[in-house]
Amino acid sequence: MNRRFCKLRLLTVAVTLLLQVEVTQAKDVDWVALNPGLQGATSVEEITECYDCHEEYMKPYAKTKHGRALPGDCESCHGPMSKHMDAPRQKPPLAISFKPIGGLSSDQKNAICMQCHEGGEQSYWQGGVHEANEVSCNTCHYLMERKSDRSLTIKENAATVCMDCHIEKRGQSLKSSHMPVREGKMGCSDCHNPHGSYALHLLKTATVNETCYQCHAEKRGPFVWEHAPVREDCSSCHDSHGSNNPGMLKTKGAFLCMNCHQYGGHSNVPGYNRASATVGQGCVNCHNRVHGSNHPSGAKFTR
Repeated sequence: MNRRFCKLRLLTVAVTLLLQVEVTQAKDVDWVALNPGLQGATSVEEITECYDCHEEYMKPYAKTKHGRALPGDCESCHGPMSKHMDAPRQKPPLAISFKPIGGLSSDQKNAICMQCHEGGEQSYWQGGVHEANEVSCNTCHYLMERKSDRSLTIKENAATVCMDCHIEKRGQSLKSSHMPVREGKMGCSDCHNPHGSYALHLLKTATVNETCYQCHAEKRGPFVWEHAPVREDCSSCHDSHGSNNPGMLKTKGAFLCMNCHQYGGHSNVPGYNRASATVGQGCVNCHNRVHGSNHPSGAKFTR
């Protein structure tokens, strides 16, 4: 038995055990608290009868991650089915429904998903900004059909899902200087964890700078001569979601520098720093190492 086969075998066993744990957890929900009509309902285990009424859902579901991991296990999410089988047409239904007619709050819907998905990236969901704003899992995810290649999002492009609510970020992504989100080269989740974070703005890392350094490692330093606002926060000068200024700067050229540098030394006025046809960069015509310098004579970031 070769090493590769052994590793594959161990991985298969681990996944099987994990799925068994998830199935066990999925049956520990207080279904009566979610739907009082389920009082006295029992699990039927075999759900072939579901195809009689829900074939349009069941067939595409069988091809999804959940369908392969929990084949024929509708009850993990929809509760014990015995009463629903006896009275399938009763309104409201004697089963858990995620549709608006189901009457579940966002917290109740999320509680069902959190049976299995309470660890990993979901660890900070409780008390997070999305949970506090009553966002439910099915606002962004769809389980019954594969609509996306990753994360079971309700649309193929996950960034589009985010921008349905964060419309101001959609506008910024359309500006001339922007992250390559709309080109599909990166997504919102490259920087943010929508399920919660210990950092501000749902960032995946502790600070804005640490997030930026994941791609812009050359800006990390260390530098002999450090530019204090750069070292503190990249967003002091840049708007990471998009800008109509080069380099996603918050304001144009010299005007950005002059927010801090209003003292003497030379003429810190727009007339001196204006863009010209020959150089067109204002302050950075000379101070071209604004992120920091390692040159012995780079105290003014000129080299």
